[in-house]
Amino acid sequence: MTEVTVVPDTYNFVEFDGEQIRAVATTLMEQIGVPVPLRIEVDETTPLGRAWTASLEPLVLSVESGAFEDPKRPRHLSERSVADVLGRLLFRVRDRLDPSFGQVPADDDLTLPESTAWDAYAVGRLARLGYPAQRQRRLYHFRNRHGFSDVADAAFERLWTGDGLTWSDVQAVCEETAATRSVA
Repeated sequence: MTEVTVVPDTYNFVEFDGEQIRAVATTLMEQIGVPVPLRIEVDETTPLGRAWTASLEPLVLSVESGAFEDPKRPRHLSERSVADVLGRLLFRVRDRLDPSFGQVPADDDLTLPESTAWDAYAVGRLARLGYPAQRQRRLYHFRNRHGFSDVADAAFERLWTGDGLTWSDVQAVCEETAATRSVA
């Protein structure tokens, strides 16, 4: 079992349970295949929902508390949101740790289309593990960055259903959809 640490230990502004977050993370790490210790840092002082990989060595995921909240019950933890956010990030971590995936720029250096395409690939794999994935929401987000076209829809489908893709495959999708957007 991989070690998972969640900080803070107690929450003052939100109704979160670190043990519940740790349990979801531990299960996801085993299913996804991330065999390194993980530290999850939750910023409970903001209702915003950003989540990112702060470090690979050691592995640290930073999460603004809004990302883990139940959308119908603000300030309360949603296990579904925890699984969605951590699953997406952990698939991206697994990709980064896999030399065959290829060299990926730092998250801050990714373009919005690249980040959105990689998210589609990550969340599609999460959906195949049986987690709720909001496919239509992801498709709409993808279309906003890659265009509302048959080419973009086909590219999304390749990412969503893909397995064993590489960073070059993700970049190829971005180049393909960019070419159709510049023609219009």
